[in-house]
Amino acid sequence: QDKEKLEICKLNDPPSAETVKDMIKYARNVIEEFRRAKHYKYILCLTLALLACELLEICELSLDKMGAVFEDSNVYMLHMMYQAMGVCLYVQDWEGALCYGKKIIRPYSKHYPSYSLNVASMWLKLGRLYMALNNRTAGVKALKRAIAIMEVAHGKDHPYISEIKKELEDH
Repeated sequence: QDKEKLEICKLNDPPSAETVKDMIKYARNVIEEFRRAKHYKYILCLTLALLACELLEICELSLDKMGAVFEDSNVYMLHMMYQAMGVCLYVQDWEGALCYGKKIIRPYSKHYPSYSLNVASMWLKLGRLYMALNNRTAGVKALKRAIAIMEVAHGKDHPYISEIKKELEDH
């Protein structure tokens, strides 16, 4: 699946090997810069909302730049979308988080095995976001997909599955 994970945009004039190599280098650097910025957030106790805005801006600018070369299913794009989703969750921007989550779930479902907890976790987040945004139909569907994966991975009697089922009943 490495070819799928590193998919390049299908353009009339495809990017050169050097352009792709430069974009991979850029992606790795921005991911490292993002990790450092998150690390400093905790060490320096900076104003969290301001830092979150800066982190989201880094994500969005990076996604724009990388999106000129990489498909959304590319692992570098997915990593940055996941980080952007996390920042949106942190600042309680549910619509923004949902937008990123919806872009992430399809490639995750392709890249990871059928019963991957990474996929289940993303369905769980999407389900909770839909519920928070009063889209019960989509929320129930997403939560049921998460449960189906977790029942295989954890077993049907796992406490976490019971907790999610209770969540469904309470909504």
